[in-house]
Amino acid sequence: MQFVFPYLYKLIVCPNFALNKCKMEHEFNFNNELSGKIALVTGGTKGAGNAIAKRLLHAGATVIITARNAPETANENLHFISADLSKPEGTQKVVNEVLGKYGRLDILVNNLGSSETPSGGFAVLDDEAWESTIQANLLAPVRLDRKFLPQMIERKGGVIIHIASIQGKLPLYDSTLPYAAAKAGLINYSKGLSNEVAPKGVRVLTVSPGWIMTTASTRMIERISASSNRSIEEAAQSVMDALGGIPYGRPAQPEEVAELVGFLVSPRASYLTGTEYIIDGGTLPTI
Repeated sequence: MQFVFPYLYKLIVCPNFALNKCKMEHEFNFNNELSGKIALVTGGTKGAGNAIAKRLLHAGATVIITARNAPETANENLHFISADLSKPEGTQKVVNEVLGKYGRLDILVNNLGSSETPSGGFAVLDDEAWESTIQANLLAPVRLDRKFLPQMIERKGGVIIHIASIQGKLPLYDSTLPYAAAKAGLINYSKGLSNEVAPKGVRVLTVSPGWIMTTASTRMIERISASSNRSIEEAAQSVMDALGGIPYGRPAQPEEVAELVGFLVSPRASYLTGTEYIIDGGTLPTI
């Protein structure tokens, strides 16, 4: 049997990391493989979330994005809902608007994630720091899944993607321990949910990225560079060293994470469920 994928892809990157010097080019022809699908991407206004939203849009899906703040650059093809998903009322607002306007949801990408806890280890992390981080990184996707799954199960079809992190297996104790714990919980929850709903026709998958070079990451590197009197490249290397090194030599581009998600939600991945996919340039030291 011969399989012909309606898919063209070209990727150009610099061999060694240099901030703002990597170039990425894509040529896509997905033959509208997601045509007719309704997709929701949380945290879809910037970074990997925005790249994922655009990737699904290019594949023919109707895409809704949600975040607390509107995107800096509006895209009339991405339907924006302002909501704080760390609170139950924010979840309900999104559910009401999506189902009220579109009647269903086929693809849910739980991309929202944040860590705003202070550095200093366990002693500086109070209950509020733990609770706010767990609300955003674990309970927000749990609530959305709970609201959107019934209509997916009724139609015997749907895909849920949980964007976790390699910190679920590689926690950084100094400042992001609550984030790491929440993402570890998300990975475990995702597997359990898949076991329950796969027989009912819904696929559930986890994507765990390593360091992604988003706009926020760029600003972080610039702050490290300025405060330590090091070059941009040296500042970036210090972050990679803190992670234990990235064998591939650079962070991921948001589009690379989006490409993996785009495949996983497509019909080409129809037998994949219950699995965690790590995209980290080889950062994790174990298999």
